Amino acid sequence: MPRGEPGSIHALILESLEDDQAQDVISIELEGKSSIADHMVIASGRSTRQVAAMATKMAERIKQAGYGTPRVEGLPAADWVLIDSGDVVVHLFRPEVRSFYNLERMWGFGDEAPLSSSGQA
Repeated sequence: MPRGEPGSIHALILESLEDDQAQDVISIELEGKSSIADHMVIASGRSTRQVAAMATKMAERIKQAGYGTPRVEGLPAADWVLIDSGDVVVHLFRPEVRSFYNLERMWGFGDEAPLSSSGQA
């Protein structure tokens, strides 16, 4: 699984998720398949507090890196937070909510291993 071109917004997002100990990170290549974005990244946090913190930090990192201000939906509830940075759309979930919506299967990606499973016991 590609980790994102060095210096790209995709790489910045994956690095942000790793720094914040996101779980079960999956990156789906959409370029040529959909006009919504080039990549979709899906990850889980252990609690609504962690999901909200990851979303807030990621939005700030994207802005500080000069990619503009991303659109963020789903705060303060933080069961499912969507971050639209243009080229990359990020979905951050609590595990139960992620299982319910199962976006990986919807995009035909449900049988492959995640990029990382940081924080798994």
